[in-house]
Amino acid sequence: MNSANNGRNVGVGHRHGGGTVKAFIQKVQSHQPSLKESLNGEIQAFLTDEDQLHTYDDLTKVNPVTPTTVLQCLQARYSVKVFYTHAGCTLVALNPFQPIPDLYTLDVMKEYHSAPQPQEFKPHIFIVAEEAYRNVKGQLEPVNQSLVVSGESGAGKTWTSRCLMKYYATVAASSSVMKSQDTVERIERRVLDSNPIMEAFGNACTLRNNNSSRFGKYIQLQLDRGQLLVGASVQTYLLEKTRVACQPANERNFHIFYQMMKGATVEQRREWKMNHGQRFAWLPHSEKTLEEDCFHETVRAMVHLGINADRQRQIFRVLAGILQLGNLSFSSAVDETQPCNLEEPTKDFLQKAAELLRVPPVELQMCLRVRTLKAGKQSVLKPCSQAECSMRRDCLAKVIYAQLFEWLVMFINNSICADESTWCNFIGVLDVYGFECFYTNNLEQLCINYANEKLQQHFVAHYLRAQQEEYVTEGLQWSFIKYQDNQSCLDLIEGSPISVFSLLNEESRLNRTSDARTLRLRLEKELHDNSNISWDKFSKEPHFTVSHYAGKVNYQLQGMVEKNKDPVPPELIKLLQKSEDPLLRQVFTDKETESPNSKGLNKVTVVSKFKNSLESLMKILHTTTPHYTRCIKPNPDCKPLTFKKEEVIMQLEACGIVETIHISAAGFPIRILYKNFLQRYGLISRHINSKFRFHHVGKWSLLWNTFTFTFDFVNMGEKNSDLFPLFRSAGFSPLSFISSLSKLDPQLSLGITFSLKRTS
Repeated sequence: MNSANNGRNVGVGHRHGGGTVKAFIQKVQSHQPSLKESLNGEIQAFLTDEDQLHTYDDLTKVNPVTPTTVLQCLQARYSVKVFYTHAGCTLVALNPFQPIPDLYTLDVMKEYHSAPQPQEFKPHIFIVAEEAYRNVKGQLEPVNQSLVVSGESGAGKTWTSRCLMKYYATVAASSSVMKSQDTVERIERRVLDSNPIMEAFGNACTLRNNNSSRFGKYIQLQLDRGQLLVGASVQTYLLEKTRVACQPANERNFHIFYQMMKGATVEQRREWKMNHGQRFAWLPHSEKTLEEDCFHETVRAMVHLGINADRQRQIFRVLAGILQLGNLSFSSAVDETQPCNLEEPTKDFLQKAAELLRVPPVELQMCLRVRTLKAGKQSVLKPCSQAECSMRRDCLAKVIYAQLFEWLVMFINNSICADESTWCNFIGVLDVYGFECFYTNNLEQLCINYANEKLQQHFVAHYLRAQQEEYVTEGLQWSFIKYQDNQSCLDLIEGSPISVFSLLNEESRLNRTSDARTLRLRLEKELHDNSNISWDKFSKEPHFTVSHYAGKVNYQLQGMVEKNKDPVPPELIKLLQKSEDPLLRQVFTDKETESPNSKGLNKVTVVSKFKNSLESLMKILHTTTPHYTRCIKPNPDCKPLTFKKEEVIMQLEACGIVETIHISAAGFPIRILYKNFLQRYGLISRHINSKFRFHHVGKWSLLWNTFTFTFDFVNMGEKNSDLFPLFRSAGFSPLSFISSLSKLDPQLSLGITFSLKRTS
């Protein structure tokens, strides 16, 4: 597994003795009162045998299951460099934060892919990948699969997604006999090359993570009827374009800018008008070198995807123009009726920006300093204030970068997407920004954390709730296991008719200057009944606090309404539409310019667009079979050899890992519809004398736990053998076990009685 910090990480935790465990238990008591009940002799006895804790490859084997015992097992495994652990239906992945050379090799992939029972191997992300792939091959409904990779920023989601992409590009393309080897390699190469480009343009170094995704993506890997990879498509969500013009303290801009600065040739620097030693206001911490600063790898990926040399020159020229814009600064004019002055030292940057963007310098300067107002059929020019000039400069940079990013995604999809007639199923890999809580949080963090709330609800609905309801429907004895339901938090953010989003949109659509304090009073008045929102009445900054499933986050209201409006002055769009640069002219030709006098209800806000796109994603997820991987960040500093118990236990509790283990341990590992059961195992009926009896038509659910197997061993005289415990511990289905016995001894005759439960 790789760190979100540097891309290829692995680490070793510290082994702790019983005294340290006891001290930690006391510390956790003060942090989490619910752990008091777990301090009993049974837990102490379990933790005493510390030398064996690392052997628990599935946390359902832990007894008793408590946050403390689960935590200790994970730490013990981390200390011996084991980073994957099963937790029932999910896989827990601890970020090692240092390279592990032999964990993701081609040989390891082939080993998991060719194994009759991959579950018998050590826990690995490749087991999750292989299970999803075999589900597609088995054609059991729903056939399409989704791999949901979740975790907070820096937990290793991006690296995990890379591993999944590489696995499928390897195992689903290598066995092709219908296509030429060149075609197979081209598809595989293009699917993999989409990653470095997306990361270069969409990832950045943050306080939490050196390679943090500043956008969400859902990658559909398209498979034909032979389950061979024939193409892919990428859907993206909410690029954090504000980072282009405003980088939080101690954070960096997008990787691509630093790659250009550090990887450019002398000729390229001359073309981009970048002198040696020149500094750019929008490139903080450019002296810091990261593994992600790999310009040549990005260029190589562009070539493989079909972005020719001319197009590359256009892309980098536009990016260089954005950097020159960042060095512009304005000073107020003596006469308010006159435009602001462009400060003398920055006039050269304006000229360079205009040349790189291929627009007239005079028109660029006019658009930045003067706005056009419509008065009936006439246009009125009004000088902008100093703050407005800076805002328009930032807006120009952000809209150019956002449109360039959208064009890249479209180009990638055109390059790797297969024709609809050639593929029938897909495996989706979801990699979204992790839960975020910084010193200052605004609209970006609100949307990011809202997306994480939706994914947590999907997990709760699909597993924690639905699994237990299924057992009750089946008429089985079941005591509901409590879990944290985050529906009330979602109601607060997106609910109807009143929610944070609705009030924010309402304020954004009013033709008036937004006021943070007024909005805060409105939120308090309308939403005070929801227990998930609160306020610090003594705070000087207008804000609100949301209790998310993963913890509390304070959101600043200052500037939130303007970010939600995301206004783009029409003069800027018209300027770019007249650019002599072919790429800029292309990406802005079809972009509509919004009239400043358009009615408020017609304005599409950021949260509205994001909410709609997220709902579309959730619809896709609900039609697929999901597989969950929970990435855990062992320490807040992304350091190898460091396991912080307080950090890990908060993540385990936030995502419901302990509840998941409880339900998985008490539940049934194999469930299959009766019709699908016959389709899958009918071929081995010649080995088995089976009697199926049922008198009702409808949907039948077959639970392996409810089977009674009666074996008549001709030469052994044994009967009524209950082999379920053996099946479960062995990790494979009863019938595959029976089939194996039949092959070992052809004289063996088996009679099986099935207990079926009707579900509809």
